[in-house]
Amino acid sequence: MDIAKIKTLVRKLAKLDYQDMYLNDFLLTWEKSDQEIQATFLVADILRGLRQRNVSSRLFDSGLGISLFRDQSTRTRFSFTSACNLLGLEVQDLDEGKSQVAHGETVRETANMVSFMADVIGIRDDIYIGKGNTYMREVSEAVHQGYLEGVLEQRPALINLQCDIDHPTQTMADMLHLIHYFGGVDNLKGKKLAMTWAYSPSYGKPLSVPQGVIGLMTRFGMEVALAHPEGYEVMPEVAAVAETNAAKSGGKFSKANSMAEAFTDAHIVYPKSWAPFSAMGKRTDLYGEGDFDGIKALEKELLAQNAKHKDWECTESLMATTHQSSALYMHCLPADITGVSCDKGEVEAGVFDRYRKPMYMEASYKPYIIAAMILLGKARCPADSLNTMLTTGNARVR
Repeated sequence: MDIAKIKTLVRKLAKLDYQDMYLNDFLLTWEKSDQEIQATFLVADILRGLRQRNVSSRLFDSGLGISLFRDQSTRTRFSFTSACNLLGLEVQDLDEGKSQVAHGETVRETANMVSFMADVIGIRDDIYIGKGNTYMREVSEAVHQGYLEGVLEQRPALINLQCDIDHPTQTMADMLHLIHYFGGVDNLKGKKLAMTWAYSPSYGKPLSVPQGVIGLMTRFGMEVALAHPEGYEVMPEVAAVAETNAAKSGGKFSKANSMAEAFTDAHIVYPKSWAPFSAMGKRTDLYGEGDFDGIKALEKELLAQNAKHKDWECTESLMATTHQSSALYMHCLPADITGVSCDKGEVEAGVFDRYRKPMYMEASYKPYIIAAMILLGKARCPADSLNTMLTTGNARVR
């Protein structure tokens, strides 16, 4: 991307209404306006362009990005670190096992104690239904109170790095990938996206990716088809969001219990395993009761349930039924690849290998999406800040 193109994107950004993002959090995509979503995409593209042109995008001269991962992560963990570093922040992990949280320290106290010189807090808490997003909002309220009371000199922005409801950094990266792949957001209108369940030999995968996909992609006039075996329903309130979005955007949201039906004439396919909503709620209750025997029994039950649907696999024959037999295959990674990472999984090795490069490109947008969320939450005048970076033109590598 050349400098003239970057300047054009900054001018476009300056015309949008996104001021409410300042000193605010990014928790669910459907809480953000269309122009705020557009601003996030623009800033991500601008930051990527600056890096391609070797122009420094250090918004901060110093400061901390606090990361709290309550679940395992590779792409999101490194994307958050990369995003903070891109903007000039250093990252410090909050290891709850090595903190006073293990000794009963409250959320309000912990949130303030780690935030004295923090500009952003990134949290992944996706394991328990009804817990993750609630916890993030509790942290948000605590640091906001600390800021208002003068305990914190600045109000850290909180970024949802995946919760029990949504995975906004993933789905926003997915969407930006689609925008570039199809040559612009207007070209996505009428495109069919199949968000389907796929078999996995493991259990308990979060619902936040499929829910995030149907909650975001339905805003762009696309035909989003959600397919899964009976019993693998997503949260009804998120399905309702998708229906509302589709009606507003002129798109379509449909549900089916057939992978083949969803794949037929699809332009994009996103086969991904997830656990049943009802089972995830039951697991949360069992953990709350400390019933570990019950948890083991539930795991055995769910693995047996999964095993009944091994035919829910993304195969070459299914890909041949998509639009012109050339649908874009997407996955948040890591995928369960048949014959590679498992005996039987979500996708045939041939399909996965054929789309490896596009999937890596899909993942490459995430650091810039996270950086854009941080910048929009912390810069009073983002367009001015980006213009200053361009005008100064400090080389990232000297």
